[in-house]
Amino acid sequence: MKIKLISALFITVSLVGCSSVPMQSEDASNQAKMFSSPDEGKSGVYIYRSGNFGGALKKDIWLDGKCIGESAPNVFFYEEVEGNKEHKISTESEFSPNDLIVYMEAGKNYFIEQFMKLGVFVGGAGLEQVDEEKGKTEVKELGLAVKGNCGK
Repeated sequence: MKIKLISALFITVSLVGCSSVPMQSEDASNQAKMFSSPDEGKSGVYIYRSGNFGGALKKDIWLDGKCIGESAPNVFFYEEVEGNKEHKISTESEFSPNDLIVYMEAGKNYFIEQFMKLGVFVGGAGLEQVDEEKGKTEVKELGLAVKGNCGK
């Protein structure tokens, strides 16, 4: 009984606290929030995490095997990738990475939401492509995180 209580308390604390990551300047964040068309032949990718659920958890995000950064509540990343091809977005989860494969047309922006979910020992993370309208609305409320700082 004591172990169940301690485990439940640990999970609750790890999902409620608040963590942070290094952030870009407000000017850089505002520039990214203009949602300009990506460079010729490229696709723009916004990967974001909104809300405070799982606030104590930082989760690494990779794009085609390259570290994009470590997420925390209410942050986003922006990256341009080669257009007209599939790209793999990955995030660490409780036991293994979760992957999302998205075909990205050149000249378009794509929005990927990272969400936290309950796990057995610690919270996990998942990824979901969202439509442009929802993505823009949510990203406008977030801050631009520094890229390339993965924890693992």
